[in-house]
Amino acid sequence: MAHDHSIPAGGQGRHHRAFAIGIVLNVIFVGVEAVYGLLADSSALLADAGHNASDVLSLIFAWTAAWLAGKQARQKYTYGYRRGTILASLLNALLLFAAVILIGREAFFKLLNPDPVAGETVMIVAGIGVIINTATALLFLRGQKEDLNIRGAFLHMAADAAVSLGVVISGLAIATTGYYIIDPLITFLIIGVIVWSTWRLFTESVNLALDAVPRNIDLNEVRAFLEAQPGVENVHDLHIWAMSTTQNAITAHLVMPEGAEDSFLFALRDKLREKFHIDHATFQVEKQLDDKKYLADCGHCEH
Repeated sequence: MAHDHSIPAGGQGRHHRAFAIGIVLNVIFVGVEAVYGLLADSSALLADAGHNASDVLSLIFAWTAAWLAGKQARQKYTYGYRRGTILASLLNALLLFAAVILIGREAFFKLLNPDPVAGETVMIVAGIGVIINTATALLFLRGQKEDLNIRGAFLHMAADAAVSLGVVISGLAIATTGYYIIDPLITFLIIGVIVWSTWRLFTESVNLALDAVPRNIDLNEVRAFLEAQPGVENVHDLHIWAMSTTQNAITAHLVMPEGAEDSFLFALRDKLREKFHIDHATFQVEKQLDDKKYLADCGHCEH
């Protein structure tokens, strides 16, 4: 049996400064946006503040993932605390659903009884949001090409800039037409964006918590890759799961009649990391397939 414990801390480790700057800027802006949303009586601003707050949490979780990935494993927690990032993202999704219900309730009442909204204030505050979110997205522009989590942070902030731009348009429409009903209508559009992104976060978090194969990895493609390796006649007990929101693991039994040298297993590990972004690999090499044991042990699993 061969395995690899050399799991990198993740691409986020090189972006601590970007995360810190992005989080600070957006926390300040969320506070400003919420205050002016209340003063301007704008549910669109409040909804956008909630959306920005959700992405601040996403940045915090991504940053925390890098920190957790770097902590040493304990005797009880042999994989360390990486899995906590999955549980945190699931909690984040549930909290966002609760926030959407509260924001939607307020927007619904305003749809029935539209109140005056300070359109110019909405435009100015949301315009600041466009600038801050765009600047934050640019902090992750370079790293998003090489790290999926960094790409997620980049896309979150780019989407925030787009949503804030929508609120600017709402303020402009109110200021020019005087139709206050535009504010709750824009709010529902923003809620749609939040629900769409949160639903993806929720379903992916549940899948990872249940040890599902990460969505960016094709199990059949990995199996075909392993079976195509020199000397491999069969692959069974193949399992791929996420150890955290940034790191994946694989275990597999390789039937190799001639056996395998450590150099072969090390090279295979490196290929999996490069081709499939699988960081932790464990292989059991068998010279022949024990059909009876194989059927008894794997009747309930992928083989």
